[in-house]
Amino acid sequence: MHARLPKNFVLEERLKRYERAIELMPQSWRGIWKHAAAPLGQAPFSALYLDIGCGKGASLVEVARAHPERLVIGIDAEPICIAYAAQAIYEHKLSNALVIPARANQVCQLFAEHEVDYISLSFPTPFPRKKQAALRTTQLDRLLEYKHVLATNGQLLLRTDSQPFLDFSLTQLHGAGFSIRLLSHNLRRDMPELPVSEYERKLSAEGAVTLGLIAEPSGPATPDMIQTARTAEQSLFAYIPDNLYEDAYIPHGMSWAIQAFRYRRANQERKAHHA
Repeated sequence: MHARLPKNFVLEERLKRYERAIELMPQSWRGIWKHAAAPLGQAPFSALYLDIGCGKGASLVEVARAHPERLVIGIDAEPICIAYAAQAIYEHKLSNALVIPARANQVCQLFAEHEVDYISLSFPTPFPRKKQAALRTTQLDRLLEYKHVLATNGQLLLRTDSQPFLDFSLTQLHGAGFSIRLLSHNLRRDMPELPVSEYERKLSAEGAVTLGLIAEPSGPATPDMIQTARTAEQSLFAYIPDNLYEDAYIPHGMSWAIQAFRYRRANQERKAHHA
């Protein structure tokens, strides 16, 4: 989902104004983030929290405020989101947070093996078509990369409004060698302490319930596990419930597909009626 450019918003000006919260040469910090990013004269950060697809930074800021002992890093491919997140960090005067213009498939370039303690995936774009599966942030190859940089006792938190996306993600997590510590169909109820992003508030106002899970590395991914994940159904259409979300909230990115399925079912019922 692309952020829209507001009126009178000059991107280059914003990026320059809040550049102290943006790291443009992150590869040079690879392997030494918790030490090198600590304020002068202070001890290294005790943990590194990575927010992949951080958006405008609302959730990132809340984590950084609640855990000053952690280094909180957000990455996002949208320059507008980077500008907003950097502004939020700057305005809250946070010395333990920064943002990096980057994509999810670059984590191994930015962080060393086992350097990251927490990874957050907050409402990733579902990319429902089979041919788009490789773009999902929970696709097997992405998860293997996260696992490489994640500490052996680290955690991955996924939040989504889409049950099909969550079900697909479970097949990929098992294949990548993650165990599921928590699986929730109402994460706000089960983990009320989690910070809320602006995007989550928007979806909640539309009727969404936040689904999610916490996963942990559980050992090596065997060839059989990897093969099972690769042969799992890649189209999110296969995970759509039989009731087609009748009279219920439709997950972000799935509306057109659900409508097409409803038309198809209605046509089948009409043909059966006239047969």
